[in-house]
Amino acid sequence: MVRTGIGIRTAQRTSERLAGQLHVYDGEGKGKSQVALGVVLRSIGLGIQTFMESRVLLLRFLKGPGRTYDEDAAIEALQRGFPHLIDQVRTGRAEFFDADGITRFDKQEAQRGWDVAKGAIASGLYSVVVLDEINPVLDLGLLPIDEVVRTLQRKPETLEIIATGRGAPQPLLDIAALHSEMKSRNPRAADYPGIEGVEIYTGDGKGKSTSALGKALQAIGRGISQDKSHRVLIMQWLKGGQGYTEDAAIAALRQSYPALVDHQRCGRDAIVWRGQQQEIDYVEAERGWELATTAIASGLYKTIILDELNPTVDLELLPEEPIVQALLRKPRDTEVIITGRCKNPPAYFELASTFSEVFNHKHYAEKGVDLKRGVDF
Repeated sequence: MVRTGIGIRTAQRTSERLAGQLHVYDGEGKGKSQVALGVVLRSIGLGIQTFMESRVLLLRFLKGPGRTYDEDAAIEALQRGFPHLIDQVRTGRAEFFDADGITRFDKQEAQRGWDVAKGAIASGLYSVVVLDEINPVLDLGLLPIDEVVRTLQRKPETLEIIATGRGAPQPLLDIAALHSEMKSRNPRAADYPGIEGVEIYTGDGKGKSTSALGKALQAIGRGISQDKSHRVLIMQWLKGGQGYTEDAAIAALRQSYPALVDHQRCGRDAIVWRGQQQEIDYVEAERGWELATTAIASGLYKTIILDELNPTVDLELLPEEPIVQALLRKPRDTEVIITGRCKNPPAYFELASTFSEVFNHKHYAEKGVDLKRGVDF
């Protein structure tokens, strides 16, 4: 029997890997640093759920003080909620520069960050080390690529390392177990900028739902820093089972910020294949959309994540037109983030003001390596 369509991995217990991997997220599209934050959130959630606390280092190159970045708010939310689990180090200057503008200070700051990274990798204290923007640091020649590659190859077996940023050099890609490229796509007419606050993350690569989790953290952090209620709704389709680690992470966030996060799931605990849809799949998809469209129209949420909506529409469990109309009528200050792969781009893709397609260049699962709870699902 040939199965076609989009399958979402269920949360049913299977074998899973213990060894950590090196992930590289690069490209011109949006979502790279958000993916790293999403992995951090999942890792923390799993640690809390299993009573084995997962400590994380966020090492941010090229992001010195004096400039505000999108992920600052998300990190603030993490640090307030889990102050003993998150360490952050920032290096570099705030201004953008190219290869012609490199100064001695830039090289010193890059080396300072790398010294911290080497110590953290060797220490065994962390389960996840995020090397945010190390890709352009290497591309600019601020650090010796051979030394970086050797250190990463000698990392502790269980340590997960996330490298982000544009321009990942080939020697780093050669040793990476996973390489996802975020490409910016613009499917709209040149004279139509899209609807402000509608973001699409699609494609076959890893990082779509994880990036959305990072986006949720950003919204919560903005609410904290601006002393406003940035309520977040995370609505997930095709994920009706138990055991997803984002559940534990979201539960932990709700414990710290009980008034800011709502989470709903629909679907059954099974992969839905095209041509094998069951009546319950349509019922559950529609139930999820009723919740989502009410939330969008209400204006009560500043950020609404519609996780795996794309494959739900691609499998024809939901029609496109009601989604188009809901997005056209959404409140101006409500952000809607839609995720998931699909073969047939739906009409609402044309409404997005931000559109990233994630391409899979390399994935450890293709070599028979098991997925890891708290990182992959």
